[in-house]
Amino acid sequence: MFKRIAAEALGLSDVGVIVSPADYSKVDADDYLFHEDGEKIFFLIKSKKDEYCFTNLALIHVDGESAVSSKRSIKRYDYASHRVHGVAIETAGTIDLDVELKFALDDEVFSIDVRKNFLEALKDIYKALITIGRQQRHDEVARANVLPCLEAIGSMFKLGAVDNEKVVALHYNTLLANVNHAVLQRHLKRDFSDVFEKFIHA
Repeated sequence: MFKRIAAEALGLSDVGVIVSPADYSKVDADDYLFHEDGEKIFFLIKSKKDEYCFTNLALIHVDGESAVSSKRSIKRYDYASHRVHGVAIETAGTIDLDVELKFALDDEVFSIDVRKNFLEALKDIYKALITIGRQQRHDEVARANVLPCLEAIGSMFKLGAVDNEKVVALHYNTLLANVNHAVLQRHLKRDFSDVFEKFIHA
């Protein structure tokens, strides 16, 4: 514990700070946003070697090997394809200098140390991540219901009841379009701007 305090005092630890929106354009992560698709930063944690950038579409992790190295690895986790779960905050003890934000995106586990004076702001991202995870689970259930529903509809029609190939093709294409829309659009939320706008108070 004393080594940890000493490391923090000497600036050797990797405890992060929350970056103000006014400084978003100055961080490395901003260069990797899909601005063309309306992607924007809502919350950003920066330490000596890492940046954790929460946008409306994804988490962008600028992963540094060390505080003294300029080498960076850019990792992107889109919410549409990575499920948020295991969200938690570990608060600081009396002499601790940081708090910890924990969460997972599928099998990738994150544990981010942040200066404890940013605890109130961390509560905002905690709520946002919990809400995103809930919506993802809701969408997952809805997508799982699509195929059983499709099978139920198919059982309502007798094989060979329609003898016109054009009619069959028309029904097939219409049904396929509706299934794709349900699975890829209606029940697969990609943009969580509304969630971040609700919970993040910059």
